[in-house]
Amino acid sequence: MPHIPLDPQLPGIRSLMAFRPETAVPLNDLAQVLLRGPSSLTVGERELIAAVVSNGNECRFCHGSHAAAAAETLDGGRAVVDAACAGVDDAPVGEKLKALLRIALATRETGRAVTPELIEAARAEGATDVELHDTVLIAAAFCMFNRYVDGLATVAPEDPAVYDQIGKVLAAEGYGR
Repeated sequence: MPHIPLDPQLPGIRSLMAFRPETAVPLNDLAQVLLRGPSSLTVGERELIAAVVSNGNECRFCHGSHAAAAAETLDGGRAVVDAACAGVDDAPVGEKLKALLRIALATRETGRAVTPELIEAARAEGATDVELHDTVLIAAAFCMFNRYVDGLATVAPEDPAVYDQIGKVLAAEGYGR
């Protein structure tokens, strides 16, 4: 049961955005820039970073939503997402993305866990400074989103079909709505 009065028909962050629309605008703008703005990382790769971080934070709503969006936008679909969430080392993605996912997971723990060794490993796989920046910012932003959603005990549906539908909408429309 949510800690504040939220629309029970709106799951997760959607209910929080309806509760306080003036905060929804900058939060959606941030997500739109990070996950849909110009980048050398694909939309699917960025959604995968969000999904892996949200999985690590045990945020059912954000993980379900962004895993579904990643599955819609990433070559290999759901199998790649599930493998990456189960363990980056065995995920069927390129070495650069694995290195960036390791940085994202370190950021999830604490920013100080992002070591020069992790950065150098990602650079050795071809990661650019912008990709390093965006990976850390996506991971940090999703830690905030995860804590926002779970900290106010929003509704997180159990039905995977709900998340599949959310993923289709996010893939088609992004976050600027």
